[in-house]
Amino acid sequence: MRERKNVSELLYIGIIILLALIILCSLAQVLHIVFSNGTDQQEPPSKTIVKDGVSYFPRQDITVVMVLGIDQYGKVQPSGSYNNHGAADMVMLLIFDDTNDQYDILYLNRDTMLPVPVLGIGGKPAGTYFGQLALAHTYGSGMEDSCENVRKAVSGLLHDIRIDYYVSMNMDAVSILTDAVGGVEVNVTEDFSSIDPTITMGKIKLNGEQAINYVRTRKDVGDQLNLSRIDRQKDFVDSFMKAFTEGKDDSAYFFSSTYEKVADYLVTDCSAATVNGLYNRYSDYKLNEIHVPKGENVMGEKYFEFYVDEEQLENLTLQLFYAPKK
Repeated sequence: MRERKNVSELLYIGIIILLALIILCSLAQVLHIVFSNGTDQQEPPSKTIVKDGVSYFPRQDITVVMVLGIDQYGKVQPSGSYNNHGAADMVMLLIFDDTNDQYDILYLNRDTMLPVPVLGIGGKPAGTYFGQLALAHTYGSGMEDSCENVRKAVSGLLHDIRIDYYVSMNMDAVSILTDAVGGVEVNVTEDFSSIDPTITMGKIKLNGEQAINYVRTRKDVGDQLNLSRIDRQKDFVDSFMKAFTEGKDDSAYFFSSTYEKVADYLVTDCSAATVNGLYNRYSDYKLNEIHVPKGENVMGEKYFEFYVDEEQLENLTLQLFYAPKK
């Protein structure tokens, strides 16, 4: 079993920023929309789940996008081997609901213990082992094959749901996107002097480097609780989206130029798409809810392990990906 790397937590905020790009814009390379006729999508699950006497079938009115945050800096590049050192510190599913014109976010703890698919020499499947979800990405070259391995692990965790597409990003994307919008204004209410003295109390426009410190740091800031950090992240997201929207409205080339800056830090299975399809379909969708499965954190022999509440996770799976038969 592989040991977890001792690295900083990858930013939740980075994934939300990428979500903002996906929702607000219509660039083909970011997301292969369902309008295209590609053959790389998973087949929809056929099984019906029966719970408490009610039968549930897979929803056909949703599009599921897996977004990964990889604990590496620099441009993405293949490892040249059947394994790599980039763990998926953040794993999120974006569930776009075409019936209700909204989307939900399912955030999966990177320490979730589950059967992890193993790739052996030559990248061939070599069984599974029980380990952290984050390590599923370390099998493969760090490119599409590693993302596919995470997709397989996540799908298995959630009753073999269909995951239509994936996008993964390295950590640098957060600061690049912040600088691309000219900085993000926030109202600092906690003392960051021991972390970054340039982040002063009150209203301040963060640059890319400051943004990473502001949304990532928990130790020695305020009450050091994760809930406080999440509040900062949500405020940052709101401000970022406003700045991004303004930039998009001011220039027809804003998104394409922004994407060019961050493209080398992304890996996706997206192929050609209708240019206006994404924007027309998702630009007005509203965030419904962010879901975080409950469970228990325990210290294993070498690293933290998260054991998900299986009953609650099953209920979430049925709520988000299935519909009761009528």
